[in-house]
Amino acid sequence: MSNENIKKTNVKAINSNDIEDILRKYDQRIIFEETNIKPDKSDLNDALQDYIKSRDIGNKSVLGIDIYRYSSYSEFSQTLIPFLFKKLFDYTITLCLRNHPYVFQEYSEERINRNFISSGDGGYVLFDTPFHSLIFAFNLAFVLRIFNSFHLFPKLRRIIGEISMRYTITYDKIYFFENNFYGKGIIHNARIIQKDNLNRCLIDQNTYLWFMLNIDGVENLQLLTLMDISNIYYFKNKYEKFNDERFHDEIFSIIPLRTYGVINADLLQIGCIASKETVINIYNLHIQVVMKFRNDDAPDQSKLITITLGNINTEGI
Repeated sequence: MSNENIKKTNVKAINSNDIEDILRKYDQRIIFEETNIKPDKSDLNDALQDYIKSRDIGNKSVLGIDIYRYSSYSEFSQTLIPFLFKKLFDYTITLCLRNHPYVFQEYSEERINRNFISSGDGGYVLFDTPFHSLIFAFNLAFVLRIFNSFHLFPKLRRIIGEISMRYTITYDKIYFFENNFYGKGIIHNARIIQKDNLNRCLIDQNTYLWFMLNIDGVENLQLLTLMDISNIYYFKNKYEKFNDERFHDEIFSIIPLRTYGVINADLLQIGCIASKETVINIYNLHIQVVMKFRNDDAPDQSKLITITLGNINTEGI
């Protein structure tokens, strides 16, 4: 990925050649002395600190997606699941760009794929805010329901069987190095999702606090309107005021509706995990969303479907 593309995603890029230049100036690659001593590291440390500028490494939201109990599928099914996941992922991108044009104004299919780190049976997607991650998760859960209910590739569904996914959303520092993404946001996400064996949607404390600050808590998703979204600092800072002639949204309308879109949102702290020197508080998220399924191959065919993100199992982690 080019540095120009990284600049567009507001992720700090750390360059290997730059670090090597600093090392050549302040360090030695190999040294042999009759007596080894610990060198004074202050000059090199100061130079690296000045280059990396840890405070400049910004937060990104990381959506972790994992196909639940992938290893329990037959070997034949396991070879087909990566193809299926790619199709589900591609359809989700299409839905997000088509049905949430205001929220995803700065995104494209290329950008979302560029910010996806594959793990084979899932992966991690980087977004600017937890709100983007959650909307993407809604749509992925929707596409997955369409597959599981035999509306999408019904014969392939018979072959593979039902697919379940678990989700994790974290919000923390992310940086770019040697054509890949690194940082606490990804590390914490992986630790949380690996700890969960109950097929849930879990969020960390930073994500919880983001929703608390921006919409007075994730439970208010069921009351959120497009005008409310336009007043969130991220959107207010980047985008023009919401204009209902240019934008629409498949989930959030101009007025709050309790019969369509997000109809239920529950949140409960279920415990914490230790990640090296950090203690991460974990919350269990359970959301129900009503969305319309439209058959692109036959536009006159559509139906409302209620999907659930996460579950209400509140056992610890």
